[in-house]
Amino acid sequence: MSDQTTTSAESATAKTATSLWVERTGTRRYTGRSSRGAQVLVGAEGVEGVFTPGELLKIALAACTGMSSDSPLSRRLGDSYDATIRVSGDADRENEVYPQLHEVLELDLSELDEAARERLLVTVQRAIDKVCTVGRTVKAGAEVDLSFQIES
Repeated sequence: MSDQTTTSAESATAKTATSLWVERTGTRRYTGRSSRGAQVLVGAEGVEGVFTPGELLKIALAACTGMSSDSPLSRRLGDSYDATIRVSGDADRENEVYPQLHEVLELDLSELDEAARERLLVTVQRAIDKVCTVGRTVKAGAEVDLSFQIES
């Protein structure tokens, strides 16, 4: 076997990164796109039918919490359990940051006794803390680098 030959396991683990970009579609209106064909409408708060960037940040956090908690919850509650993650947090407009974000994971755990509920919630919290990339990034405070590509 030559050094240049890759195994099927190596090929399976090599993933193509999803490309993401945003295109301006109007005054304070953009469409976010992915190379997988997804799109989301983004705009100012007064524009109908769009999410603001801050709303998308909150939705990304809530979705990450839901996805991170999915495995332990489905193992204990079954694949058809219902969950809603509500997320909120007011912007500090003087400093243009969200100083605090609040999440509430709504679950029906009425079929579990108190001890089983507590064990499940500890497991869910650990899963979220371990694998929710968005939450971990927000808590860590990611560095953001901006560069410009100018056509001339």
